[in-house]
Amino acid sequence: MSLTESFRQRTAPQLRVGSRFRALPKSARWSLGALLIAACYLTPYWPDVPVLGWIVNTPGTSFENVLTDQIMMFILVALGLNVVVGFAGLLDLGYVGFYAVGAYTTAVMTSGQFSWPWIAAMPLSILMAMIAGVVLGTPTLRLRGDYLAIVTLGFGEIIRITANNSDWLGGPRGINKIARPPSFGPFEFSVLNAKPYWYLGFTVILIVIFVLSRLENSRVGRAWSAVREDEDAAELMGVNTFKFKLWAFAIGAAIGGLAGALYASKVGFVNPDNFQLQLSILFLAAVVLGGTGSMYGVIMGGILVAWIPERFRGFSTRRYFVFGVVLVLVMVFRPQGIIPRRTAAAGIAEKGDTNV
Repeated sequence: MSLTESFRQRTAPQLRVGSRFRALPKSARWSLGALLIAACYLTPYWPDVPVLGWIVNTPGTSFENVLTDQIMMFILVALGLNVVVGFAGLLDLGYVGFYAVGAYTTAVMTSGQFSWPWIAAMPLSILMAMIAGVVLGTPTLRLRGDYLAIVTLGFGEIIRITANNSDWLGGPRGINKIARPPSFGPFEFSVLNAKPYWYLGFTVILIVIFVLSRLENSRVGRAWSAVREDEDAAELMGVNTFKFKLWAFAIGAAIGGLAGALYASKVGFVNPDNFQLQLSILFLAAVVLGGTGSMYGVIMGGILVAWIPERFRGFSTRRYFVFGVVLVLVMVFRPQGIIPRRTAAAGIAEKGDTNV
């Protein structure tokens, strides 16, 4: 069996499901979407459901904390990194640096001498992460492939080492007493109540998905697609490849900074050890595992990369071995990702393209 035929067989069920969903009346699609969103808002209560309890319960820790400290952050970061890696085709191994910039900006501005409210510090965190993306991208985006990956890898380490050696950033001790989002009505943001963080975080995720879907289907998204498929051809056709790659870096960095701001407010403390290189590798693994270029795929990848190590916490140190085995098995049987990009899957399945 050829590689193309194998790919076609693996993607055929997904294509059939997607086609059937799109064939439904608009009212039915909206109703199903609303039910799914409602179910996601009720995720903190899933462990109380008899059928779901065994699946989602995490031994030795609170499912609500795993949901807000791990899963929510990985989903947001995976969506941001997907702009760079999936939409524009740029390999970024230092994405944790933007995550750290957002977290430290929130930490500095809401604690100590500034004491800003969290709602005021969040836009600044997004802006600072975006500026970091532009500063990094302006001199380096003329590089490609492995060279760009090495430069971005160095950026992530520079941010961590700078934070570790800077007294105004708390040095190795870090920064504590970070402000929390303002409480409203029955939703009080506190260490003992993780549900409001999930409601806030999931709302932010929905907004990010909406904005990115609009960008993907716009002129900017088409330019990113052209750059990803063949940068030289795109430039010959009049696409300003440098400008659009810089936009991808800036937008991806902004989402990473937003995730960092949410993370800092949730845990109430940040230090350099929270932003090690292995996080960048896990962020990239979430994108590749879910399906590079597919927003819903990277969401699934972020959920799995965040949840699997926690679900197998009962295996103690061997849980990382189990986690690694699961990742290898998924990539062996689904090399295109769990939910691959629809246009790529459909194109290969229908046209029989051999360049898989």
